[in-house]
Amino acid sequence: MAIYKVTVATGDMVEAGTNNSISITLVGSYGESRQTTVSFLFLPGKERTLSVHCGQDLGPIVLIRLHKWRLFLEDAWFCKDVRVTAPNGTLYRFPCYQWLEGVTTVEVREGSGKKLVDDKLQILKEHRRQELAARQEAYRWKNFAQGWPRCLSVDSIFELDSNIQFSCIRAKNFTGFLIFQGASHFLSGFLLRRTSWNSLDEMRTIFSRTQGRDIG
Repeated sequence: MAIYKVTVATGDMVEAGTNNSISITLVGSYGESRQTTVSFLFLPGKERTLSVHCGQDLGPIVLIRLHKWRLFLEDAWFCKDVRVTAPNGTLYRFPCYQWLEGVTTVEVREGSGKKLVDDKLQILKEHRRQELAARQEAYRWKNFAQGWPRCLSVDSIFELDSNIQFSCIRAKNFTGFLIFQGASHFLSGFLLRRTSWNSLDEMRTIFSRTQGRDIG
């Protein structure tokens, strides 16, 4: 019996957690584990740890499969990463950093940054082929007008996968930054100034105050 310790981390952004069922399959060089349920509740910024029991040593863990099942209502989940500790103490890291939506299975490779020539196992070669095909399907190009640069072949950003869209969280952060900068310039006398600047040094003083602050 080989026991693997698995830690699954959820992103810390708003609505990253889920009430849907999440399970995992470990895939090693010598075989793969049974699909094992991780949890039915994931909170933003939290981790879940479990033990995966296998009848034999799986060898080096090369990828994992994350399975998401919708219980009642659709509830997207943002997986940060997964860490797997083998019986011999070897730690394998699987950076995910993506949204899982609906009923889906996502395969994540071990994060050692290997090249194509390093893929000796057929399962890794097939994973790379499928990943390339998925990206080619997601990033199709079209001509908007004669003489214009090519653009994505979609009519709306909502046709794109949620991992490609400019997220609401980023938009809120960007808006908050603009508000902060506007308030800073206002308080510094920049926006309502009615006279000319006395010198470049005076302008540098204003901007060094606003750019040097930490907005959290």
